[in-house]
Formats: sequence, structure tokens, C-alpha cells
Amino acid sequence: MNRRNFLSLTGTFTGGALLLPDFLHAFGSQSNLVIGEQCLVFIQLNGGNDGLNTYIPFDNPLYYDLRTKIALSKDQVISKNKGMAFHPALKDFATMQQNGDLSIIQNVGYPEPNRSHFRSQEIWQTASGSNQYWNEGWLGRYLDLQCKDHQPTAGVNLDSIDNLALKGNEPNFITVKDPNRFKIRNDNDDAVKLSDNPQLDFVRKIANSVSEGSEEIQKAIAKSTTEMSYPKTNLGKNLEWIARLIKGNLNSKVYYTSQNGYDTHDNQLALHQRNLTELNDAIFSFYTDLKKAQLLQNVTIVVFSEFGRRVKDNGNGTDHGTAAPMFIIGGNNIGKVIGKNPDLNDLDQGDLKYEIDFRSVYASLLEDKLNFNSQTIGLKSNPIKGLF
Repeated sequence: MNRRNFLSLTGTFTGGALLLPDFLHAFGSQSNLVIGEQCLVFIQLNGGNDGLNTYIPFDNPLYYDLRTKIALSKDQVISKNKGMAFHPALKDFATMQQNGDLSIIQNVGYPEPNRSHFRSQEIWQTASGSNQYWNEGWLGRYLDLQCKDHQPTAGVNLDSIDNLALKGNEPNFITVKDPNRFKIRNDNDDAVKLSDNPQLDFVRKIANSVSEGSEEIQKAIAKSTTEMSYPKTNLGKNLEWIARLIKGNLNSKVYYTSQNGYDTHDNQLALHQRNLTELNDAIFSFYTDLKKAQLLQNVTIVVFSEFGRRVKDNGNGTDHGTAAPMFIIGGNNIGKVIGKNPDLNDLDQGDLKYEIDFRSVYASLLEDKLNFNSQTIGLKSNPIKGLF
């Protein structure tokens, strides 16, 4: 029985009370592992966000020639700087940049890009090469080495399903949909039947990590409050929970969540406006909350998608592409634009050519923020310069 199946069996994905036999509660009582103050918060934009309509090369005539139906006019874009500007829905991204708290990394991608959602997400989550297939995520490998005796909440995934990026050999992360309802019931219950699987010790470790993780999450929630209003969206609620856990000293090194809806083959202008508005409002509430708590310098927010969109529109939308911008917020980043503006004259079969490998960004996050040698988990790219 693998970890994913066991956690599905015990119900941690449902957001309800977790029912476990009492004997499983007796195994281990590892205390919370504190490793410095820095943590990373990942926000994955599922579906392939259109980077060219997010951070827009408004001063390039080719942008309008190639996107006759979906280009945003020079009058619409905001915070113009050196030929680039934000989508009007990202007004608070512009504010964070003006505050020196947001860096933009241009043309991020990888060699031999894959335009399949599933496979490209897998490449980003494992940091593998295009033709490599790895079973452990890049953050899972980091947590395996950093938390050798295992800490159940070293990573927290706010979602209804597990995330490959956090998967390692040890149960160092926990997936939870609603932390407020993520509780252990200590009464006897026969609802969970364990098989005669020979890996019972592994099952016990998993079960115990869930039990410990629930307890630590409840402690952190009890020690924190929400002191401002967050939007009533899924992303807004998830970031509100993450803020509570950070303020409550859960001491997780990695938090992960996602936003769906970026596969804009049709009706892109309306869908993208809605999604970016949700993204902007949720992140700015989170950013403001952390700033008020004087924690923004300790928290690095990473916003990315599995790929961008094709440069030329398809009429009312865009199809799967390759390179796109990444956004880094907080963590004492330099607050600059890194990389050149998208080159619309030099395309690869209609797609942007990547200039910065996403694994260089990962290497910088590990080395500059978590004081960890990125090469030990198989990252061969050098850290990106000028980010922190």
C-alpha cells in the first residue's frame, strides 16, 4: 500500500475528521523541527497561464500583429516600465513591485519543452529533464535530506489531492483541504481496516505522521488569528490558512497551493481577467497580512505555471506554449525585472524561446533562502543571480 492510497483511505483529503485506530496514536512523538525562520510559499497556476497577457510587451508592434483578437491596448495596461506592463487586473502586483517586494523573472522554461499539462507539471514538480521520469518531487527530496528523522508538517499542501513536488521517501509533508476541520478523533472506530500488508511499519509511520501533523496544525491555528479580510475564493481561503499557520509558528519550510482555470483556449479575455483578479486579490491580502505581522522578509512567495501560451492567438484564445514569467514576492528579494523582454521576432515554431531555466530559480530559492546545497538533490543549474 503506497502513501497516496493510505492517505486517501484514512480520509485526509476530505477535509473531515480523521478516524484512526487508537494503537496507531502510540507510535512516536517527534517534536516540531525548527530550521531557521525562512519558508517558501508556492502558488501554481494550473492550465498554462498566458504570460504575454500577464506581463505585457505593450511597446512591441508584433504583440498587436500576432494577437489581433486578444491583445490589451496601451491604454489598458498599467505600471509601464521599459516596454513591459501589467494586466490591469494586477494592480496590486504593480503596487508590490513599486514597494520593492516583487521580482519578475522573464522567459522562464526548460529545454525541449512539453506542451502536455500533466507532463509539463511533472517536469516542474520533479525538476527532471524533459526525457527523465522521477518518482520524487524536488521539494520532497529536499525535505528528505533536511528532515532526516521526518517531520510531518515540514511541508504543507493546501489542496484536496497530493502534490508530486512534495513527495519524498519519508512522510515529511501533509495534504489538507481545511485545516480547521483537520482533527484526530481519539475514540475507537472500526471504520479503518488495515490489511495484512508486509509494510505495516510504513503504514504506521504514515498514520502517525498524520496524527502528529493534525496536532501541530491545530496548535498553530490556536495561536493565530486573521486580522484582515481575505477574498472568499478558494485561493483566498488557502492563503488565509497559510498565513495563520505561519503566524502560529508551525515552522513548516514549504507551503503549496494552486489556482485552476488558466487553460484559455477560448473566451480568454474574460476568463483571464477573472483569474488574474482572483490571483491579485488573494496574494495582496496575504502580502498585506504578512507585512502587518512583520513576517514578509521571512516568507518567499513563488508564482508560476507549467507553461505559457503560444504567441499568436487562435481567434478568441491561445493554445499551449512554452516560456512565461515567474513572480517572486517577499523574502527580501531585490524587486527587479530579471531577464530580457520577450523576443517576438525570434520564435521556436511560434513559441517563445526560454532564456532562464526554472531549475535555476529553484536553486536560488534553496541556496539563498533555505541555506541548502541544491546540487545534493540533483539540480545542476546554477542559482539565478540578482534575485535576492
